[in-house]
Amino acid sequence: MKKLLFIINTLGCGGAERAMLNLFSALDSNKYEISLFVITGQGELRRELPENVRLINKKYKEVSVLTKKGRRLLTLSVLKAGIGKALFLRRAPYLIKNFFIMLKKGKILLDKLFWRLLSDGAPKIQEEYDLAVAYLEGGATYYTAQHIKAKKKAAFVHIDYEKAGYTRELDLDCYEKFDRIFTVSDEVKEHFLRVYPEYENKTSVFNNILNQERIIKMADQGEGFNDGFKGLRLLTVGRLTRQKRYDIAIEAMKLIKEKISMPIRWYVLGEGDLRQQLEQQIKSAELENDFILMGVKENPYPYYKGCDFYVHATEFEGKSIALQEAQVLGKPILATDCSGNREQIENGTDGILCELDPEQVCEKLLYMINNPEKCKGYGEKAKQKELCNTKGFDEFIAMAK
Repeated sequence: MKKLLFIINTLGCGGAERAMLNLFSALDSNKYEISLFVITGQGELRRELPENVRLINKKYKEVSVLTKKGRRLLTLSVLKAGIGKALFLRRAPYLIKNFFIMLKKGKILLDKLFWRLLSDGAPKIQEEYDLAVAYLEGGATYYTAQHIKAKKKAAFVHIDYEKAGYTRELDLDCYEKFDRIFTVSDEVKEHFLRVYPEYENKTSVFNNILNQERIIKMADQGEGFNDGFKGLRLLTVGRLTRQKRYDIAIEAMKLIKEKISMPIRWYVLGEGDLRQQLEQQIKSAELENDFILMGVKENPYPYYKGCDFYVHATEFEGKSIALQEAQVLGKPILATDCSGNREQIENGTDGILCELDPEQVCEKLLYMINNPEKCKGYGEKAKQKELCNTKGFDEFIAMAK
């Protein structure tokens, strides 16, 4: 039996985490002994791990890093690594250099800086594996490259590498240590190779594995919307981070409310460090009863099923699991025309693409509201799409032989 080790940054309710769980389910438990190490030792999806997956963290907290408590625990982990293990001092040149590179670009990304500290400060694993898999960028990739013993190593890239803020200076040549690099889409591959053109021959596309039967089954379970609202429901699922551009969504909702009289609400499933800022914007726009931040839901699928339109107004994506889930459930979709989204939506056929602009989002949503038959057709087309593309799976499996 081959020994596989997966390393991921957190185990929260994110797209990459759910994609990894789907990959676990696709691996033959009679052939592979699967272990998992979570860099932060945090995340609420622990309870959803398959029985055959061994979580090797000795200390683990089932707390999302996106909540206040979770962020506090994460900050403590950074401080323990930085002060307790003297990594602030040992990594000072790295931290200072990258801080000033970020400052020059006008965007300080502390999470990107601190992944190196969390990676170096995490408990070390002495066991050797047949295949070690860094399933996310940043900490998981750095840890796998530097601290894991394995016959072969694979790295996954889930995002637009350039726009997410990763750089060669941050990575310190970590990708040189990997035998294969898997990107979740063609566009993600293209953006990654702009940063690392020398790795073209060892970079392949591995589409996210989707469990459609499970999504459809779980959509009929649980509560879903229970607020008694009788109007149109818009839904967005995603972390409350800048990438997801909820500030644009809130402005668009304000415009919609000014232009139509019918009852309409926009619901968001997700948590993140922008909650307080977004709540203030919602209050200033007088949308407290119209734009609802519902937090993380363990089973989001009844909410997908209960909404009228799914909206994905993001700045960039890799390959959005949320979009795929909405497609499985036949929802009419409005998404911004950005990397990732445009690879998943055929404009005017199975959804609509628009610019990342409040007026454009408002205009396209009004069009969808006023053309219900067309939208029904978008949903039907989305439902018929081939979403279980296993591109890259055989190549991945070959690494473990």
